[in-house]
Amino acid sequence: MSIELKNVSYTYMKKTPFEHLALDDITLTIPEGKITAIAGHTGSGKSTLIQHFNGLLKPDSGTVLVDGVDISSKKDEAKAARRQVGIAFQYPEHQLFEETIAEDIGFGPKNMGCSPEEIDRRVKYAMDFVSLDYDAYANRSPFQLSGGQKRRAAIAGILALKPKYLVLDEPTAGLDPKGRDSLMSRFLRLHKEEGTTIVLISHNMDDIAQYADNVIILNKGKLLLAASPAEAFAREDIISQAGLEMPEIKTILEQLKVNGLGIEATSYTMNDAVLEVLEGIRRQGKC
Repeated sequence: MSIELKNVSYTYMKKTPFEHLALDDITLTIPEGKITAIAGHTGSGKSTLIQHFNGLLKPDSGTVLVDGVDISSKKDEAKAARRQVGIAFQYPEHQLFEETIAEDIGFGPKNMGCSPEEIDRRVKYAMDFVSLDYDAYANRSPFQLSGGQKRRAAIAGILALKPKYLVLDEPTAGLDPKGRDSLMSRFLRLHKEEGTTIVLISHNMDDIAQYADNVIILNKGKLLLAASPAEAFAREDIISQAGLEMPEIKTILEQLKVNGLGIEATSYTMNDAVLEVLEGIRRQGKC
């Protein structure tokens, strides 16, 4: 199953001087069980696109399907399909509002009609997943947390919904390298252990190279490319047109190739790059 968009277009502030076409005839598929990255420069339409995945925005034209269900319908199955998609927006800590962390995390499950016992189970599960000790933090105000803890608490609120599709809008923005790696490792664990489909919104091509199975590139509301990472990073023209940069590893390999090392410079992750360089050195008889 999957999230499918078919010929989706969306315009902000129609029939005003500020009218802006944010999505222009987008057709794409987010496959179940994979990590799909959506890349694009600021203003490319990334955030507008993901708000169509669970009905926060409705397309002016086109169709959005979640597991084959048209989510624009008012039927119960459409409502259930929309709930399969959880979105953690950029800086999700700004979404915190309840008096205690436990109440904030449990807000979504409560609105879904879960029993108090089920809400408690989900809150404990989500807090454990993001490494917030339940006994220490459940009854504290979310506004007493550090910035990193606030982000984890906000993400726990999304995880408590137990979405089948988890959409992460620039989840590591503003974090230091250690915090970024720690947070991404949790998402990878969720993907591997729970089978959760991850949609990663980012303009950081190094993160995309490291984590993604599929890459979607947007520019000015148009779909430029939907491909595997290898295919995407082979299209430097597309990357440049979207205002993005190639992964740093690939850029280094290209420079080594220009300077005479006999490699193809096709790798885009650290492990593959090391192997490619070693093979290039071996072929040249330098070791």
